[in-house]
Amino acid sequence: MVKSLPPRSEIASEETWNLESLFASSEEFDQALATLEQDSAAFEEKYKGQASDPASVIALLQAYMKLAEQMVPVSTYSNLALSTDQTNDEAQMRASKFSSASAKISSRLSFVTSELLALPTETLEKAMEESEEFHVYLEKLIRKKQYQLHPEVEKTLAAYSSTFNAPYSLYNTTKMVDMSFDDFEVNGKSYPLSYVSFEGDWEAEPDTELRRAAFAAFSEKLKEYQHTTAKTYDTHLQTEKTTSDLRGYETVFDYLLFDQEVDRSLYNRQIDLITTELAPHMRKYAKLLQKVHGLDKMTFADLKISLDPSYDPEITVEESKKYIDEALEIMGDDYLEMVDRSYSERWIDFAQNKGKSTGAFCSSPHGYHPYILISWTGRMNEVFVLAHELGHAGHFYNANRAQNVFNARPSMYFIEAPSTMNEMLMANHLLKNSDDPKFKRWVIASIVSRTYYHNFVTHLLEGAYQRKVYERIDAGQSVNANVLNSIKRGVLEDFWGDAVEITPGAELTWMRQPHYYMGLYPYTYSAGLTISTQVSKRILNEGQPAVDEWLEVLRAGGTKSPVELAKMAGVDITTEQPLRDTISYIGELIDELVSLTEEIEGQ
Repeated sequence: MVKSLPPRSEIASEETWNLESLFASSEEFDQALATLEQDSAAFEEKYKGQASDPASVIALLQAYMKLAEQMVPVSTYSNLALSTDQTNDEAQMRASKFSSASAKISSRLSFVTSELLALPTETLEKAMEESEEFHVYLEKLIRKKQYQLHPEVEKTLAAYSSTFNAPYSLYNTTKMVDMSFDDFEVNGKSYPLSYVSFEGDWEAEPDTELRRAAFAAFSEKLKEYQHTTAKTYDTHLQTEKTTSDLRGYETVFDYLLFDQEVDRSLYNRQIDLITTELAPHMRKYAKLLQKVHGLDKMTFADLKISLDPSYDPEITVEESKKYIDEALEIMGDDYLEMVDRSYSERWIDFAQNKGKSTGAFCSSPHGYHPYILISWTGRMNEVFVLAHELGHAGHFYNANRAQNVFNARPSMYFIEAPSTMNEMLMANHLLKNSDDPKFKRWVIASIVSRTYYHNFVTHLLEGAYQRKVYERIDAGQSVNANVLNSIKRGVLEDFWGDAVEITPGAELTWMRQPHYYMGLYPYTYSAGLTISTQVSKRILNEGQPAVDEWLEVLRAGGTKSPVELAKMAGVDITTEQPLRDTISYIGELIDELVSLTEEIEGQ
């Protein structure tokens, strides 16, 4: 039964992560931030106006890289301490203090990019030849040359960076601090509700009356904040559009895709093909859920239920480690050592408490170990979530050791491939270990409902919705709650057709996703999963050679484009074939669920 969330102060330390590898105390953090401010001032004084030839460019970048490394633990500590309890005054003030200091530092350091791009391209290319360490950094910098503004404008824009980030902070404050859910009632009995309990428990509640009542109560609370949240989002969108125009990008899409290192054809293909070709398969899955659960009708509030709730066993944190170790064993001893350390050294925050960020994420600070946030509900599907986040951890555990702080992070387009790869490895491992039709159906249903529904449907439909929003913004228009609700409802209705009733409240799901404040992020989940689906098949069929190639891809970090990284792993994403193969694979899984259900019911 879902319980009310306790305050952070009541959580046992073993359920929380240990941030002491970053800083042992707040005082240590304050000192590091003060030192960073002093060092950035000294850096500006020493290096501003000095870059003129390849040797001085390399000297500038070596000193600049040291400052970037210094920034990592300060930034990470500030963000992570707030993410576990956004109601904590001290954490709020620390995050604000860092944000303000970071804006000043960014403004102070903006001369680096401006001065380097003011040099002849030949000078930068010569520096690239003389320093392998900064080759990729300078190559990416040269790409930006045509979009660079006057040095004083760049300095001013950097000084406003914390202001430009304010909409995301406001969104989180509204969602995690101001929004307080009342209990809801069913048949005279009261049940507690929160963001975490709704997304972690109530959405998947087998009791239809309880589940639909929780959805209605949750939606009613979201509705109270829709206008403020929409205004916050519109402010973010207008800032992106203004920046895009100022820098001379043709469209806001070109601006947002620039750092992803992919063109609009890859972006549009991912959205267009999935919304048209995956829809029939997912409608079949929705009808199967309706039939198995004996529902009068299939509504949006019913889409997250398990095909067989009796086969969704409870699992402890300790038990999860055994599953994960066995599933990821194929990745090798070094990878497994990282997994073991993540448990024993408290890299993972498992707790459920008031004020904690929703969902799950992995933060991988360069020079330090990764940190994972998850709200452990005890459901078996959490093993897939944890495997996913450990995929991010394993990616950067490898990339951060092999690459410098400038080169470790790949394009956002590729970022979800290593995470979804681990979900596929988990599924393959579970399928290998049982011939029982009910268990097999549960595993395949988990792949469909957790891995593919989450990444290929939930996030992809967010991407389709987001594209329509940006088309309005690009045309010089704005958005409000009514517009956003209308767009979201339209996207959901187009995809689900008459298989699912889009009940009131479904249109408000745009309010639940922080990814909208991170550029064109949502569609990249399906892009990453397209790659990982193909590579996981290779690992299943070819074994060690495919694993070795994948580990090489992880170590490459951001030194290659998404197309090059996928090619290293044997996948050609310049064609439609990998995506079509993946959609076809999802269809096969759903067909297998239908036949397994018929077999089970016929026994």
